[in-house]
Amino acid sequence: MERGAKEKNHQLYKPYTNGIIAKDPTSLEEEIKEIRRSGSSKALDNTPEFELSDIFYFCRKGMETIMDDEVTKRFSAEELESWNLLSRTNYNFQYISLRLTVLWGLGVLIRYCFLLPLRIALAFTGISLLVVGTTVVGYLPNGRFKEFLSKHVHLMCYRICVRALTAIITYHDRENRPRNGGICVANHTSPIDVIILASDGYYAMVGQVHGGLMGVIQRAMVKACPHVWFERSEVKDRHLVAKRLTEHVQDKSKLPILIFPEGTCINNTSVMMFKKGSFEIGATVYPVAIKYDPQFGDAFWNSSKYGMVTYLLRMMTSWAIVCSVWYLPPMTRETDEDAVQFANRVKSAIARQGGLVDLLWDGGLKREKVKDTFKEEQQKLYSKMIVGNHEDRSRS
Repeated sequence: MERGAKEKNHQLYKPYTNGIIAKDPTSLEEEIKEIRRSGSSKALDNTPEFELSDIFYFCRKGMETIMDDEVTKRFSAEELESWNLLSRTNYNFQYISLRLTVLWGLGVLIRYCFLLPLRIALAFTGISLLVVGTTVVGYLPNGRFKEFLSKHVHLMCYRICVRALTAIITYHDRENRPRNGGICVANHTSPIDVIILASDGYYAMVGQVHGGLMGVIQRAMVKACPHVWFERSEVKDRHLVAKRLTEHVQDKSKLPILIFPEGTCINNTSVMMFKKGSFEIGATVYPVAIKYDPQFGDAFWNSSKYGMVTYLLRMMTSWAIVCSVWYLPPMTRETDEDAVQFANRVKSAIARQGGLVDLLWDGGLKREKVKDTFKEEQQKLYSKMIVGNHEDRSRS
């Protein structure tokens, strides 16, 4: 089939489709018009307001969505083309051959009996030094010496934590690294995105105040560095969050803020809708694209399936975490551009650089149902088509 298509100079696969259904993008009116023509010799303008055949358009769209769902599959682990000797530790054992069974057994021994203890020791060392180091630095008077020590304590501890995951990171275009008074935005795959970026730069973190061990770490970090932590009651107050962020970026002496505007973890095959909040405050945005290689270990955190402890155990029993990081040139909001358009432009740049699929869907669909407004939009389009045709016939 491919040979015949090439000989006839026909495209077998559409360049703008990423799913199993390849189709030219057409409007609702055009598709319904085609359906009506295939069942009748009448043109669309001469038909009544409604035809029973119109329902086939919506049935077909529903079936296409089920068959080639481009949203929910972004919330589960990416499928690998070849086995990486990891999956049998998570799924039911299936015998293939003696050689593969022996290799898998050796891999389990190496990962769990040799690599895991070393990685746990490194992680404990890095976290302990971070808490102790930032606490001690926090008692120093404000000044260049405190800032110098804080930067190097953070970098040292994050780099130790990166070694605990055996992370192999390639940084590209370091001349574009975020600078003070700006906002660093990146696609979000995993909680370890933070240490991947923070091991190569000095950032102010933004997030919600937590309890337990995470709370201890946050309280220690904020003593040495001006991180922006919000109470649970403050997170939902968009105006308060925007005000705090604006005050931070207006001070050009403060560190760049690190934000993941998707708001949830995506499986590193795509970039989903960026929340517009961080693009409304008028600061210079430094886009960063992060792309993981799942062949040696899948960094994606499926929070609906695994807790944090289980996820970290999976990371530490992987072969390695391999990823590439691209620092893109800084971007600013144009005069004729609103926050949503600016966010989409930044998102497109990140997706293009990282080789990811650019999706307009909200990552919040990971935990929420589709909003009624999406359904109403299709209903309005169909209603507008019918009413519009009726009005045109009335005028004629």
